Amino acid sequence: MVSANTRLLAMGSVCAVAASCLVLGAEASQAAGRTRTTTAAPVPGPLNAITDVPGIRVGQVQSTRPPYLTGSTVVHMPDKPIVGVDVRGGSPGTWTTDTLDPVNANPGVDALVLTGGSDWGLDVGVGAMHWLEDRKGVSLPIVPGAVIYDIGRGGSDRARPTASWGYRAMEAAEDGPVRQGTVGAGTGALAAASTLKGGVGTASVTLADGTVVGALVVVNALGSPVDPRDCTLLGAALGIGDEFAGLRRPSRAECRPVPGTPQAGADRGRNTTIAVVATSAGMDNAALTRMAAAAQDGLARAINPSHTLSDGDTIFSVSTGTGRRLSNDEPDDTGALTLIGSAAADTLSRAVAHAVLEATSVRQYKSYCDTYPSACTHLRRKQP
Repeated sequence: MVSANTRLLAMGSVCAVAASCLVLGAEASQAAGRTRTTTAAPVPGPLNAITDVPGIRVGQVQSTRPPYLTGSTVVHMPDKPIVGVDVRGGSPGTWTTDTLDPVNANPGVDALVLTGGSDWGLDVGVGAMHWLEDRKGVSLPIVPGAVIYDIGRGGSDRARPTASWGYRAMEAAEDGPVRQGTVGAGTGALAAASTLKGGVGTASVTLADGTVVGALVVVNALGSPVDPRDCTLLGAALGIGDEFAGLRRPSRAECRPVPGTPQAGADRGRNTTIAVVATSAGMDNAALTRMAAAAQDGLARAINPSHTLSDGDTIFSVSTGTGRRLSNDEPDDTGALTLIGSAAADTLSRAVAHAVLEATSVRQYKSYCDTYPSACTHLRRKQP
C-alpha cells in the first residue's frame, strides 16, 4: 500500500521532469500556504531577470579600458533575507560562506558579491560593506561573495577590482532591468577553455501559483556552453515561449565546436561559474541549501563539463518570501520544494545561454555570435 507522503513525493518528481506539470495536489498547495490548484504553464517574469523576485536589486561596474578587462556585480537585498550556498567546483574562491551553513547561525544577508579579480576580489566585498555602513547604517554588514579568475586578461595582472568598485556597484543597484553580457563580473569572463567570450546572464520564471524564481550567473567556465553536435547553445533548449526568438542553428560551414576541456599546456584553475538563484517563496535555511544544490544541475545542463577541478562553481540561493517557510523536514512541503528546485535549475540554464548570447567580442576574445554569425542574424535582442 502506498502512503500519502509517498504519492506526494512521486507527484513532485513527475512535475520536476515535466516542466508543464504544475499540479502539486491539495496537500502541497496547502503546505505552501496556497489554496488553489492550477495547470497553467510557467512564463518568464516581466523583466526575465532575477530582479523579478521582490526584494532583489542588482548593481554592476566594469572597465574595458586597457589594461583593465574586469568588473564586479552585487546583489543587494534590503530586507536581509536568509541565504544558502552550494559549492561544487574544485577551485573555489569564496568568503563568508560558512555563515550560510544550516548548522550555523544565519541571521540574514545584506548583499552578495560576484566579482572578477580572483582572491583579490575580497576587496570588492569590503567596499560593499562600507557602502552599507555609510548609506544604510548597518554596523556589521553580512556580505558573502565569490570570485572568478580573470587576472591579466586586459593586459596587466594588477588591473583588478578594488573596494571602490564594490561601493560603486552597491550605489548603482536597482530592481529594474539587468544588463547582460560583457558587463559587471562578466567583463573578463571566458568559456570553453578560454576560447569563447563569457559574461553575465539572467532569467526568471513565474510559476502557476505566482511563485517567482530568478537566476543571475557569471559564466567563466572551463567547459563549453556549445553543443558539439550542432553548435547550438545547450541552455537555449530550455527557453520558454519566444525567449530565444530568432536564434538559429549555425550553418554547417560555421559549425566548428569550441573545446570543453583544456588543451595541452593551457592554464589550469582559472575558471569558475558563479551564480545566485532567488525565489519569492519562503524557505528555511536547509531548504535553501537544497535549492542551491538543485540549481547546480542547471549548470551541468548548460555547460559541459561542469564542476571540474579547474572550476570553482558556486551558487548562492535566496528566499525573499515573508510567509511560512517551506522545510525539508515537512513531508507536505516536498512537492513545492521539488518544483521550485527544478525551476531554479532550468532558470539558471537559461541564464547561462543569455550570458553567452549577450556577450560581445573584446580584444582577442570572440563572442558566440561572432563565432557563429548565422545563428544570431535574426536574434531579437532584449537588452535594457
